Amino acid sequence: MSEQKVQKKILDWLDKEGFYTVKVISANKAGIPDIVGCTPKGRFFAIEVKYGSNKTSKLQDWNLKRIREAGGIACVAYDLELVKEVFKNELNPATTTVRRGNADAPL
Repeated sequence: MSEQKVQKKILDWLDKEGFYTVKVISANKAGIPDIVGCTPKGRFFAIEVKYGSNKTSKLQDWNLKRIREAGGIACVAYDLELVKEVFKNELNPATTTVRRGNADAPL
């Protein structure tokens, strides 16, 4: 398997679960995670996908840390199972809301 195949599995699962996702191909800033988006509960998230023995760079680690500090969810994923574990608390559709201006409306 390759990093691209792991990314596809992750993206497919996130999309199926109702996450808004973007696969970052090129950004105006270095070290941006591979996948960014919004959970069904409205939280920003970022996933840096790695495969095999590949490791994150210091810049990637710094960006993931900054996202966490800002209240987002950020992780390094080597497989789909880790992503499922990280996002398990973001899947409850009974409490999912959509933010419209200053009002929250149930989906």
